[in-house]
Amino acid sequence: MQEPQVFNEADRRLTLISVLIVFLLSAMSQTVVATAMPRIVSDLSGLHLYAWATTAYLLASTVMVPIWGKLGDIYGRKPILLTGIGIFLGGSWLAGLAGEFGDLPLLGGGMVQLITARAIQGIGGGALFTIAFAIIADLYAPRERAQFSGLFGAVFGVASIFGPVIGGFFTDHGTVELAGHVIEGWRWVFYVNVPFALAAVAMILIKMPALPPRGEGRIDFVGAALIVVGFTTLLLAITWGGRDYGWGSPMILGLLATAGVSLVAFFFVQKAVWDPILPLEMFQNRTFNTANGAAFVYSMAFMGVTSFLPLYMQVGQGVPATRSGLTMLALMVGLVASSTLNGRLVTKTGVYKPFMIGGGAVLILGVFSLCFIGPDTATLDLAWRLLIVGIGLGPGQSLFSLAVQNAVPMHQLGVATSSGQFVRQIGSTMGVALFGAILTWGLTAELGRLSAANPAVQMETLELSDLQQMAMERDADPSQAAARAADPVTRAADQIIRQSLSTAVVYGIMFSLGMLLIGFVLMLMIPGVPLKDSHTPAPPKPAEVEA
Repeated sequence: MQEPQVFNEADRRLTLISVLIVFLLSAMSQTVVATAMPRIVSDLSGLHLYAWATTAYLLASTVMVPIWGKLGDIYGRKPILLTGIGIFLGGSWLAGLAGEFGDLPLLGGGMVQLITARAIQGIGGGALFTIAFAIIADLYAPRERAQFSGLFGAVFGVASIFGPVIGGFFTDHGTVELAGHVIEGWRWVFYVNVPFALAAVAMILIKMPALPPRGEGRIDFVGAALIVVGFTTLLLAITWGGRDYGWGSPMILGLLATAGVSLVAFFFVQKAVWDPILPLEMFQNRTFNTANGAAFVYSMAFMGVTSFLPLYMQVGQGVPATRSGLTMLALMVGLVASSTLNGRLVTKTGVYKPFMIGGGAVLILGVFSLCFIGPDTATLDLAWRLLIVGIGLGPGQSLFSLAVQNAVPMHQLGVATSSGQFVRQIGSTMGVALFGAILTWGLTAELGRLSAANPAVQMETLELSDLQQMAMERDADPSQAAARAADPVTRAADQIIRQSLSTAVVYGIMFSLGMLLIGFVLMLMIPGVPLKDSHTPAPPKPAEVEA
């Protein structure tokens, strides 16, 4: 029987700080790039590849999550985390260098170089979230661990709030000339990762305990290859479907077929191999199934709503990007405060399910209130609704993972932790794609209906990319709004767009509300098992698995 390791408090605290830095790097890797992308696309002449700079990172980080989790179980968290940071740093440095040396063999122009570097960055980034959470699970028992959920929620909030600000600052003011060579400001968006990552590496090398491997065996390379192929093609189909290709096109159907065949083959391989990358017996654990199922659905709903609300505010309400960002701050304030308070209460009481259910009910109430927004909704009116959504989201940010970690034996801790992160990322990707599809459908329907009622205005069908371009142009040149308002026909067209987009967003929010109700039912099915006060080295008995 593997005995739990004892760590001194000083090492645990320094390790926690270094892990929080790693978590911040991973969280900011997306938010800090978003505001720089218009300038990057302009400098690298890659408008047609705009979306791939984000998609490449998400695909690579998502499909690598379960592989990093298994590697951490076999070889130990510390070397795997350092490997992930190294790959992430290499990708960041290469992304900053994209296009500096012109076209390169095999890679081609600067935009393709950037996409390749972002994929490398994503491979390493997949380890940062997963191994960070697994290390905290190694160092702290489940009940003690709950109090740190507020810290991780705060880091997530900081990344969401300050990431775009930092990205915008470097893009607008970071251009410098060194030895006669001009370094564009947007490159520092990637280079800024380097000092923080090196500081985390130093702390990890010096102070992090040598956490022992929790499992044994070897990597199931066939299973790893199948999960990469299966979920890469699935995510590509979800991302491209309805945006770049029709859902019934040969490309999308081919991707879905490849995904289906690969995932079915993955299931049979996992049954056959001695040391599977995802042990199928974990699916006999009711907590594992219901908590991950609820996390998947909640991630779909959350990302669908939050990804398009800034677009609604900037185009549907006509507010500048800065104001829309400050309005979203209400959601983050509610999330951080709720996550912190619930973490302390869970640690104090030793139970998590009542707080889960309470948060879920508040979240449903908050999203329901968003169903009544429109083009004329005041900023403060929208802010209090988002505050309620944030309060409801707080418990779900950590308690789903905590429930799963509490229900599995120590030797499966890395796989269990990575599974939760994996289903969240898949859910987030699907949520954005489905919400976007509903938004596009609703926008087309409303534009047609309102245009028919106003023959003087001839509206063409708008895609999401058109709306994003409109938001960027208005934010870059506010005088455009005044010029458009002076022309009666243009003003009427803008009013139709605002009304159509607002209605289409509400359609998407109603879809998210339906998803949340399904997630709430799954949440009610999660067993309310008390949190352990210490690590349990031995696997649970079969009768305890379903308890």
